Amino acid sequence: MDDLKKLIDQNRLPQHVAVIMDGNGRWAKSRGEERTFGHKNAINAVRNVINACNEVHIPYLTLYTFSSENWNRPKEEVDTLMNLLSETLLLEADEIFSKGLRMHVVGDVSMLPELVRDQLLNVIDLTKNNTGGNLILALNYGSQKEILKAVKEISEEVKDGKLNVDDIDEKCFEDHLYTKDFPQVDLMIRTSGEVRISNFLLWQIAYAELQFLDVLWPDFTKETFFQCILDYQNKERRYGKTSEQLLS
Repeated sequence: MDDLKKLIDQNRLPQHVAVIMDGNGRWAKSRGEERTFGHKNAINAVRNVINACNEVHIPYLTLYTFSSENWNRPKEEVDTLMNLLSETLLLEADEIFSKGLRMHVVGDVSMLPELVRDQLLNVIDLTKNNTGGNLILALNYGSQKEILKAVKEISEEVKDGKLNVDDIDEKCFEDHLYTKDFPQVDLMIRTSGEVRISNFLLWQIAYAELQFLDVLWPDFTKETFFQCILDYQNKERRYGKTSEQLLS
């Protein structure tokens, strides 16, 4: 693992990494257990990705923690996820603070249980002055709803005469997204072998490198993350330009 980390070029790091943490259910079923068993054993993988990101000094990490569509899962599974989130926030708050991380949340948290909301606000307040990196939890998050929210807000501003249509540009639109305070995503990682975005940061990953791993989330290690960074650094990011233009 240290050998992989040593290969990483500190001058070519992604500034913002986003992760779709998928495969908990399949991991559990492969062991003859219920899906909830997989969720409970995924906490260590969360620690791994946070620690790895922190070790190589990547300033923004967004974790797809609970989507707006996840409410459609069986009630027992949803309750388990909410309880795990509550327990994890309680147990990990001091660790997040001690690492110098500042925690944020993107999504509509109004639907979350009151206890979870209170614990989220507590960790956000506890870490608000930290400058060592940003841990962003996407909770009750759906990108389509986020985009619709932005469109409605901009429409209201135009209707009220606060904004001219000609002034609506990419920056204006981004200022109405949950992620307005964060840079665009450079690298998006999805585990479990599924090759889809699942309504996650659709606007923000416009020019991101996308990596789809066959690893199930509970098996995700720091070594896995470091390899993802190395693979990212082997890609040429052109932003619509040609290779020749980048060299000139």
